[in-house]
Amino acid sequence: MPTKRKAIHDFFQPTKKYSRSPANQDAPQRCQTEGPLKGKEAVQIKKTPVPGLLLYIDFVNHAEEEETLAFLDDPKQYTWRTDLSRRTMHFGGTYCLMPQKTSNPTATKLVVLQAPPMPQKLQWLIQRMVDSDIYDNEQRPQYCIVNEYTGDLGISAHTENFQFGEPVAGLSLSSPCHIRFHELTTPFDGSVRSGNAAKAQKTRRVVDVKLPARSLLVMNGPSRWSWQHEIVRSAKGRGPGWKRISLTFRYKP
Repeated sequence: MPTKRKAIHDFFQPTKKYSRSPANQDAPQRCQTEGPLKGKEAVQIKKTPVPGLLLYIDFVNHAEEEETLAFLDDPKQYTWRTDLSRRTMHFGGTYCLMPQKTSNPTATKLVVLQAPPMPQKLQWLIQRMVDSDIYDNEQRPQYCIVNEYTGDLGISAHTENFQFGEPVAGLSLSSPCHIRFHELTTPFDGSVRSGNAAKAQKTRRVVDVKLPARSLLVMNGPSRWSWQHEIVRSAKGRGPGWKRISLTFRYKP
């Protein structure tokens, strides 16, 4: 069983399990996955210019995509959070509701709510990530954030909170999208909500990665700790009816 990490600096040590970058190879690699709706199919794994960042093409199939979208949009199952410009949903842990703006800022405060646990209907997806050696079975993700991007919506550059380990895996559903990575001079833990993410020192190296629908983006090593990522707020290239649903999976050591 993997040793449980105890301190933040431990996150910057080499991780034995999760490196899936093919050594000295530029050609896409393939792994075998098996799920409830798709039989065994080869999943193409693409390297990216960002160190430690891998893209799994067609990690889910069309039927699984539609089933997942229907599940997330079923009000009998869960409800979307609507206090942000984009709709969001949380599984595992707690989250903060943003206060409404008033003329008296001292009268507003954050409301901390308990999120429901990871739903059973997403366990097949987590199992597929385990079967693909993205996560260890003993370190299955307990947390998931769902974001819905429409029109010109996006999210500012940030790293995932350092209380979570690696990898961080993001599934893209519905429309394709570009994600932008910014290289940092040093690992930096700062959230968008606190405003600290904007204080990160950047090298000015920027890499855009196209996320096809049904792809899984996996952040390990430098891409997890030393690069910020963002969805640029722009309607350019999106077209009428554009919508992307992302599911970001994280685990806490």
